[in-house]
Amino acid sequence: MAVVAVVGAQWGDEGKGHIVDILAARAQTVIRYGGGNNAGHTVVNRHGTFKLHMVPAGIFEPSTLNIVGNGTVIDPKHFLGELDGLTARGIAVDNVRISDRAHVIMPYHAMQDRFDEELKGDAKIGTTGRGIGPAYADKMARIGIRVADLRDPVLFRERLTAVLAIKNRLLTTYYNAEPIDFDTIYREYVAYGQRLAPYIADVYPDVQHALEANQSILLEGAQGVLLDIDHGTYPFVTSSQPGIAGASQGAGIAPSEIDHVMGVFKAYATRVGSGPFPSEVDGAAADALRQMGKPWAEVGTTTGRLRRVGWFDAVAARYATRLNGIDRLAITKLDVLDEVAEIAICVGYRHNGQLINHPPSQPEIYAEVEPVYEVMPGWLSPTQHVRTWADLPANAQAYVNRLSELCGAQVSMVSVGPGHDQIIEVLPIL
Repeated sequence: MAVVAVVGAQWGDEGKGHIVDILAARAQTVIRYGGGNNAGHTVVNRHGTFKLHMVPAGIFEPSTLNIVGNGTVIDPKHFLGELDGLTARGIAVDNVRISDRAHVIMPYHAMQDRFDEELKGDAKIGTTGRGIGPAYADKMARIGIRVADLRDPVLFRERLTAVLAIKNRLLTTYYNAEPIDFDTIYREYVAYGQRLAPYIADVYPDVQHALEANQSILLEGAQGVLLDIDHGTYPFVTSSQPGIAGASQGAGIAPSEIDHVMGVFKAYATRVGSGPFPSEVDGAAADALRQMGKPWAEVGTTTGRLRRVGWFDAVAARYATRLNGIDRLAITKLDVLDEVAEIAICVGYRHNGQLINHPPSQPEIYAEVEPVYEVMPGWLSPTQHVRTWADLPANAQAYVNRLSELCGAQVSMVSVGPGHDQIIEVLPIL
């Protein structure tokens, strides 16, 4: 048995849902450790196609305990809608637990998010506008409302009274917006608390029991480590820690308990929103990588926005691998490159004539770097039908092996399509 953390190792949207859905079927406990409903996993399995935002991917296995960890921020209305959507499609949700320490996204958080983006103008970050950043900011400012508070109407009234006094002053004096009515929001969120009550728990005993029982545990991330609040392309980042540090903290598991860290990489690169992207391409190359018109086209699961696309950035990938102790790689969407004659890999950055071998900390400099490319021959052969490593075209094997070499970690999985049977397992991990 093992504890495995799965992290997105680029700018998010790497296909983590596909990987965690496969691994969740083998795990006894799955813990979503961070982020909010600004993230999304598209899962394709025997039940159909699902777009999950907060519910862990283990939900499709009735015997798997699915924990939404303390490192997350939860929009109750959205979360309940997601549970209702799963139930309507015949998926049981009684195996879900929400940490009572997780924080709640309130209506004023979404308002702040949108107003702040408007005020930034051309310098906006490109958030989803769902209030995730302001919710995390309130958590750190120690004025956040936690899931546990929703279960206690008296305590919730006290918390909301104090916080809403601050937020309404901010809304009216700084944003020139209308204040939020206390009674309306109070009644709405007390009702959410009543509906969520069967799922809310102090999950520390559950996690410790799973560890003591030597269960297989999967830690499920959101976004990508290049969007990490500390190590990502700040300020064009998310408000949480998508990497291994966030996995430990957000799941309530000691770092020493984690056996493997799997980094999920697309065979190329994508990014949603603003921020540096050295290997970005446009024109015909971008159209080919986006796979427009196909069901798995590069459109954000949560935002519906067209993703920016580019060649695999091995500089950023190696940085992500080392920062997070990634020892296993999952390479997704290899089949997207089937018709590409020459495939570029960014192996270095050049800035003012000097080579740089890791992402600069300043976004202004990062935006100016020129990619140094290594070009490999494509395989010009369909791979969606391939089911074993040995049956992959030689040039496809060579490309994946080169990515492994550049990242400094072993390849565990390669996907050649969205289906369960389109995962080539090279080195089992769970």
